[in-house]
Amino acid sequence: MSPAQRVLARYRPQILVFIRTGITNAGSEGTNRLIKTVARDAYGFRNPANRQLRTRCATSLRHRGHLNPR
Repeated sequence: MSPAQRVLARYRPQILVFIRTGITNAGSEGTNRLIKTVARDAYGFRNPANRQLRTRCATSLRHRGHLNPR
């Protein structure tokens, strides 16, 4: 069995669920990536509350431009 076939065999159930439902976890994966990036940037903060606040602000819809009134 080739490496590509092993990967497909491993993820077959998830692939079939996507084909049937059309639902992915791309949104949550994107948010997790953003949180990790901001947490790395905020690593130097001495106050954990400031670090948490910066992460929450970066992941809010307003910060990402989704709620800008025009």
